[in-house]
Amino acid sequence: MSNIFRPFDKDSSLNFTCQCGKHTNQAECDRPATTETTDRLLNLTDASKIQQVGCDFIEAVAVKALFPHEPTRRAFLQSVGKATALSAIGSILPLANLQEAFALDKLTPEKKSVDIGFLPILCATPLIMADPLGYYQEQGIKANLVKRAGWALVRDQMMNRELDAAHFLAPMPLAIHLGLGSAKQDMKVACIQNINGQALVMSLKHKNNTDPKNWKGFTFAIPFEHSIHNYLLRYFLAEHGIDPDKDVKLRLTTPPDMIANLKAGNIDGFFGPEPFNQRAVWDKAGYIHTLSRDIWNGHPCCSFGTSQGFINDNPQTFLAMLRAIIKANVMAGDRKIRADLSKLLATANYLNQPELVLRQSLLGRYADGVGHIKDTPDRMNFDVMPYHSAAVWMLTQMKRWGYLKQDINYKDIAKRVFLLTDAKKQMAAMNYATPEFDKYGAYPPINIMGKNFDPNHADDYVQAFDIGKKDKL
Repeated sequence: MSNIFRPFDKDSSLNFTCQCGKHTNQAECDRPATTETTDRLLNLTDASKIQQVGCDFIEAVAVKALFPHEPTRRAFLQSVGKATALSAIGSILPLANLQEAFALDKLTPEKKSVDIGFLPILCATPLIMADPLGYYQEQGIKANLVKRAGWALVRDQMMNRELDAAHFLAPMPLAIHLGLGSAKQDMKVACIQNINGQALVMSLKHKNNTDPKNWKGFTFAIPFEHSIHNYLLRYFLAEHGIDPDKDVKLRLTTPPDMIANLKAGNIDGFFGPEPFNQRAVWDKAGYIHTLSRDIWNGHPCCSFGTSQGFINDNPQTFLAMLRAIIKANVMAGDRKIRADLSKLLATANYLNQPELVLRQSLLGRYADGVGHIKDTPDRMNFDVMPYHSAAVWMLTQMKRWGYLKQDINYKDIAKRVFLLTDAKKQMAAMNYATPEFDKYGAYPPINIMGKNFDPNHADDYVQAFDIGKKDKL
């Protein structure tokens, strides 16, 4: 049986450089396959094909490692034959064991087709790009990406099992787990999708009124109560002496409607996701006042998650989705691909936005709406790890602003909802570097507007603020 990488033939690259992974380039891939290769793979499932390619790859690497000099390698084959050659190599390297280990690590998803909800914002980049790049298919599943306009619908459809998994605002599963704003359900954050990438946008009529201390009576739009947008806007206003529950109005608004409301004068500003912050500049409706990274640099925003019930019923399918999104997340972290990524995401079936708007958001070189070109490379980034310390901070904001009335064990809830250990395990299984974190799931340090947050003293943190609706403990 032939090895598709032809390790005894003349030297060629051992990388996957075409869509199917069996050719040295796409042109070769597009030509009719040889009868031998076609016969080998014809009756295999997609997952089995991937497994066979992996086993062939291991065999080819071993052959070329032991015989790096091509003439020697080919002479050895001619003198003893392929079967004898592989038998000899197998006596030195445990090829069968290596191939078995590869096969054992392949997933066997219970559901071959999954429905994943998302909002058309840049926070969903890893979840979206994993589809056209074939990462879900690599894991043996077909992902049906279901576009939704607002977060309440995503929450309700997840709770009703109309969706298998979803692009969540990171605090949403915490709120659902606690029964805040909905019935209780055991929802999980499997991984974070993006960090930073949000902004406070103000109407152009306020371009000369940039001091938040002067904003009493203003109306701001936020996408959802249990969002990093709400928490960071409240924190930002309170640090400038504005009580977000008394001095201003906060209005729940879907991201696409934020710009229309800004133009109409119904709101004075909004704290929203990309690309709608940059789109407000593009549409000459507003200007970027403050990037979220200037409030908390490195903050998580959106996540990928599902219910514990789905994980229990479909553990392999869950891992297949998670691995595909992890791979896309790592790739999205490479700034060199972001210009091309902007083209991919701009299409109508994904974000349906001007490519230039997406590029400014992703690359961080952008017009701010009041005549300046700014360069902030970390305006938006991507990180997999759902740190427990970040979850604890989100819970403190639920407590501070009166959403959460009862006393809770912050760390216990963070560990139950944010699957940090699982995310690290999958990263390691995929040979990606993973960061270290302490027993409290804390890393990196959290500093918000110059104040450090210690997850070990969450209640003290909540009580230290003068502005807030928290109950005295």
